Amino acid sequence: MVSSQMLFILQVLIEYLIFALEILSWGQLALIPVTGQTLPSLMACVLLSNFGASIEEVSKDALVTEHGQKHRIKGLQSYSLMALAVGGILGNFLGGYFSHKLQPRTMFLIFSALLSFQLAISSSECLGLSHRQTPTGKSITDNIRKHLSGLMIAISEDTISKPLTWILTSIAMVPILSGSTFCYQIQCLNLDLSVIGMSKVIGQLMLLSLTLIYDHHWKQIPMRKLVGGIQFVYAFSLLLDLILVRQINAGIHISNEVFTLCFSGLAETLAQFKILPFMVLLATLCPQGCEGSFTSFVASTVCLSSLVGGFWGVGLAALLGIKGGDYTSLPVGLLIQFVAALLPLGWIYQLPMSCPAEKEMKKCIDETQVFERVVGSVRI
Repeated sequence: MVSSQMLFILQVLIEYLIFALEILSWGQLALIPVTGQTLPSLMACVLLSNFGASIEEVSKDALVTEHGQKHRIKGLQSYSLMALAVGGILGNFLGGYFSHKLQPRTMFLIFSALLSFQLAISSSECLGLSHRQTPTGKSITDNIRKHLSGLMIAISEDTISKPLTWILTSIAMVPILSGSTFCYQIQCLNLDLSVIGMSKVIGQLMLLSLTLIYDHHWKQIPMRKLVGGIQFVYAFSLLLDLILVRQINAGIHISNEVFTLCFSGLAETLAQFKILPFMVLLATLCPQGCEGSFTSFVASTVCLSSLVGGFWGVGLAALLGIKGGDYTSLPVGLLIQFVAALLPLGWIYQLPMSCPAEKEMKKCIDETQVFERVVGSVRI
């Protein structure tokens, strides 16, 4: 038998081991020159880094939800997204500035040092948490069964499954062509990397502004109306890349640099922002006792949907013959992307007009507790 305290420590060790591997991947690019010169080793480092970043993203969402439920703070996800936007602004701004001053290896080394500093702080806090009083006598199987039972009950509720299905399909069905657009901006328009980097900064500024507006004003708007409006604007923001590719902006005397700075990051910003109302809703509906597992499941499925959209984008680019030096079919791909982003509006009725009533939330919680008692009484 393993106590829940040992399970907690085991989970922490796994998370921070992956965090350490992420540091190792960037450190190799900085300290071992041959790593960045061979494609397999470079892809392995990037894959390992993204793998660690994805787990950190899932863990962050779970911690935010657990903290909000524990201290009865509603809408804590808004503040989390604000912090993410501020970090994105500083990171993109400093990265764009130092890209002209420092060598790539030096930047990789600085990034590794920042990750190491963050790991040291998080580890010291985690050591304090590991000494908290936790109930003993529960095996790993019991803990897994308890969390799975709560998760199964939660995602089987229509008030949760329908919004979750909508957001996942709306992300997965849109092919991501940002890589092709980026290559077009570099190879055909000869845009400087600093311009594209600053467009990311402006995009994060817009994300911060939208999050502040949502937290103070848009929470009162019916969810179906709000999300439908965001999805509609997001679909048309994808056409901004078409304007750049067709050089329509040049016809109205707007340079490529100015257009990229102002509009290039809008679609990505809206794609991030439209997840916020769902995270707030699902965190509100999450039954007590399974906040971590439920939020981790939601964050993981959102990441998986983004990956599916990325694979769709790669497949569409290959099908249309979009490749380095040949972007004649890129406008067709952008139009397909626009149509795909409009399609989820066809089943927007699956979203609630507002948060379900308190009695419906209590019903979901009571069903979870009953299910846990039934499962706990069965010996495996």
